[in-house]
Amino acid sequence: MQQEPRAVDTTSDEEATAELAGRLRTIEALPLDQRAVAFGAVHDELRVALEGTGETDDSPGGR
Repeated sequence: MQQEPRAVDTTSDEEATAELAGRLRTIEALPLDQRAVAFGAVHDELRVALEGTGETDDSPGGR
């Protein structure tokens, strides 16, 4: 028995993209040292979401 393909909810994707874009614009306005930390946090969140692990790697080599 083959499963039917699930419909992709583009509204949530569009909302997530808009939210990320706004967040990145806010980060770009920060001083350089704060910007680096903020971009690192975004990187870590995206990595966790893409890997689907739900865990963050706080080690210095985690990025």
